[in-house]
Amino acid sequence: MRIDIITIFPEIFTPLDVSIIKRAREKGIVEIKIWNLRNFSKDKHKKVDDKPYGGGKGMVLKCQPIFDAVENIKKETPESKVILTTPAGILFNHKLAQDLSKEKGLIIICGHYEGVDERVVEICDYEISIGDYILTGGELPAMVIVDSVVRLLPGVLPEKVPIYESFYNYLLDWPCYTRPRNFRGLKVPEILLSGDHKKIEEWRKQKAIEKTKEKRPDLYEKYLKEGGIDDTQKS
Repeated sequence: MRIDIITIFPEIFTPLDVSIIKRAREKGIVEIKIWNLRNFSKDKHKKVDDKPYGGGKGMVLKCQPIFDAVENIKKETPESKVILTTPAGILFNHKLAQDLSKEKGLIIICGHYEGVDERVVEICDYEISIGDYILTGGELPAMVIVDSVVRLLPGVLPEKVPIYESFYNYLLDWPCYTRPRNFRGLKVPEILLSGDHKKIEEWRKQKAIEKTKEKRPDLYEKYLKEGGIDDTQKS
């Protein structure tokens, strides 16, 4: 997969050079390119924003540099899907990450200032938000999307690891423990020390259901609607 990110702050993306994403890039599983939007500006001062028509606060990213940046990238990756990070977008979740991980390429436009010229929407396949709160720009949402998508690509994580994580089948992950067995009187559940892998698997599923029901009842309801069974309700 190839991921292109269009931003006015390319220096922000250093986290994409560490850990799992770094290894995925080194293996050639994903190619990530950062593009400085100012390089596509036709303004002699490399301005990429302007005052909004009709007046009002803040500045708006102009459509010309964004259109030119996307068209330039599309010459190399014509099949890439274009994403705009925006508070007006659909809420990002695990299902959407799975869908995006199946694409050949992604072009992510990082919004900034008061927003982007509305005409940019015309060249986007997705408008995505990572939550109902305000950030200074779209760079952090872009990194969230990249991190979530890349780890789902084949070969990035050990086989089957993703299906045991939170949000798979709408369930949160089960409780995890490591050494020591007893820390300040807080003990590891005996079932995890039993060596009985079948019983451990049953316990983990039960705890995942209980945890989801308690902490995320919205996900629990989706789990049930999708045919999930809650054995903890049986008497």
